[in-house]
Amino acid sequence: MNDVPATLPRTAGDLRAAGHLPRSIKQELHDNLLAKLRAGEDPWPGIVGFSRTVLPQLERALLAGHDVVLLGERGQGKTRLLRTLAGLLDEWTPVIEGAELAEHPLDPITPASRRRAAELGDALPVTWRHRDERYTEKLATPDTSVGDLIGDVDPVKVAEGRSLGDPETIHFGLVPRAHRGIVAINELPDLAERIQVALLNVMEERDIQVRGYTLRLPLDVLLVSTANPEDYTNRGRIITPLKDRFGTEIRTHYPLEVESEIAVVRQEAHLVAEVGEPLLEVLARFVRNLRESPAIDQRSGVSARFAVAAAETVGAAALRRSALTGEEPAVARPVDLDAVPAVLRGKLEFEPGEEGRETEHLVHLLRRAVAETARARFAGLDLVPLADAVENGHLVATGERVPGKDVLAALPELPVLHDVAARAGVGPDEPAGRIAAAVELALESLFLSRKLAKDSDDTTTVYGR
Repeated sequence: MNDVPATLPRTAGDLRAAGHLPRSIKQELHDNLLAKLRAGEDPWPGIVGFSRTVLPQLERALLAGHDVVLLGERGQGKTRLLRTLAGLLDEWTPVIEGAELAEHPLDPITPASRRRAAELGDALPVTWRHRDERYTEKLATPDTSVGDLIGDVDPVKVAEGRSLGDPETIHFGLVPRAHRGIVAINELPDLAERIQVALLNVMEERDIQVRGYTLRLPLDVLLVSTANPEDYTNRGRIITPLKDRFGTEIRTHYPLEVESEIAVVRQEAHLVAEVGEPLLEVLARFVRNLRESPAIDQRSGVSARFAVAAAETVGAAALRRSALTGEEPAVARPVDLDAVPAVLRGKLEFEPGEEGRETEHLVHLLRRAVAETARARFAGLDLVPLADAVENGHLVATGERVPGKDVLAALPELPVLHDVAARAGVGPDEPAGRIAAAVELALESLFLSRKLAKDSDDTTTVYGR
């Protein structure tokens, strides 16, 4: 909970004396975004992979004062991006204390607040709202009602003796209550079309209509939303008049570079064990391969959450192996990648006709990702001495009950092993598990390039002749 600074004005008179002037929400975002850009600050902390594409479009939309819809497949970070908008608001903003809506003390809009302002004048009490309280998010669902978004007649207020035609009998919905703030509606096409119609006046005329009332409220909101292109034909669509009222439609996308994909995983994943950069690169390439595979339904997309869940699964496999072997610290090795296809197969939508072959596709694409990563990591490095050592009888066993020191002990002292570890970012004096992870990656690349054989059962994998 943020504590309101004691130095802030507490009455309308104090606020006026301090020279405070009301600003619209769009002007506030405009001014604060410009200030950050001019100061060289990042307006979008934690947003990865959009710097040259989505973010410039969003910045232009905010500077133009547009309501925005983000259009993209699942797991592209649309909601995460919208939530960062709150960081562009003033840290504290004044509101009328006790008012039903977040009205500015110098610019009340409801009949009740205007009456109080006329009666109390400069003594009108002021409280302050933190920027985090000015961002309102709603997941659109088919059962969402007009009352939820806009408002409805409050039977309790009618029962208290007010006349049914009295505007003060209205119980305001989510959008009016977000006055002077940001309203984010996720999955907008899921709203029934008659509910979307209720937003038309809010976005254009900035007033609300409730059961025959026409209550002219100059609402001050920025409406932002997300939508999945697949939803336009699957579950619903954004009606044309509503689409027309959004000033800007921005297409989002999955990370364009492997480095961005890795950064997203590193930022979002909760890893219970150490997962090195080479394995994160494998998972990033694996996800990219999935997004290009004809066996995967690309209309549903392959969410960034898939890569995050994959990294967490690999970390969990490493922690389990650490518990079984007693090896510390728990460090993920390529053998832990075997847990990914079976655990995460259900997160993907496959094309019709691929039934029964799901795991086969995933294993193939994962192996391809390992080969691509090894090729990039070990480019120009001669791994022949390692292959020769294994072929000459130094068989290497690995698995969920094999600690890293046993993997290394199976091999003779070879200069190439130090080079392999260095290419994986591991120093010579680091724990055996980290060095073994690099060596396993090299052994797997030799197997995938058919320079070594591999024999596997449920618990153990042996690299040999």
